[in-house]
Amino acid sequence: MKQNLISLALATLLVAPLTHALDLGKLVDELNKNPDLVNAVSGAVQNTIDANRTIGPKEEAAIGDGLAANLLGAAPLVNDAALQRYVNQVGAWVASRSEAPNLSWRFGVIDSPNVNGFATPGGTILITRGLYQKLNDEAELAGVLAHEISHVLLHHHIRAIQAGKGREAMGNALQGFASYKQGDTARQIGANALSGMSEVFVRGLDKDDEYEADIRGMALAARAGYNPYALVSVLQALSAINPADGTVQLMFSTHPAPNDRLNKIDQVVGDKLERYATGAEETQRFYRLK
Repeated sequence: MKQNLISLALATLLVAPLTHALDLGKLVDELNKNPDLVNAVSGAVQNTIDANRTIGPKEEAAIGDGLAANLLGAAPLVNDAALQRYVNQVGAWVASRSEAPNLSWRFGVIDSPNVNGFATPGGTILITRGLYQKLNDEAELAGVLAHEISHVLLHHHIRAIQAGKGREAMGNALQGFASYKQGDTARQIGANALSGMSEVFVRGLDKDDEYEADIRGMALAARAGYNPYALVSVLQALSAINPADGTVQLMFSTHPAPNDRLNKIDQVVGDKLERYATGAEETQRFYRLK
């Protein structure tokens, strides 16, 4: 039964039919009551353990759910059901125009003043309150979410974990996941491994991965009917922030400088998406967070 608790809590983020706000807070409550639940989320994984092999969709989702749980343990969702519902509506639409529309996409705004966004394997996208408050319209939100969605589609975090110091943690996690039902030892292996992968996760991706997510994200935003150059506006706003500002220090340490990202977009995209620049930008439903 425990194996189902995190899955049930995360299921409240599923975007259809969106008649009420998501409640990722239930996930945090369950974690507080049962610290070992961070491993239970992936009890169904039964494949051969090898950190170098291709990670299947179920394992990728299990690892992503564990990482999302760690992020939510550090910062809860903003207590604003209308905001969460709105971000899920926009994110669900953008994701539906991607090559993986049936992934269990889930979106949330976490209560942190820092400016940042996170994508976990399997389709959970979290952006911070600090980043949301920098956005001026729905197209900018769609651009940010499309960037994070692209990280998931391109499996950037799984590849980074496999390629770096998280490789051993990955193997340990998969072993702990596959043997979850065998007892407390396996659960502890999984918990320690997720902690190790989280450290790799927060250190950030290779700059080329970020450039790729920017460019793929712009194309995805255009496909969803938004002005793809809205992401350029977000990066311009970020470039105007003093790097010494504590709210951007983590983002600037884990991402290429905004001006470098703008230069790459100019080199690769240029005016190639100009015919889509008439896409939606300001919408009446854009939710302004007080």
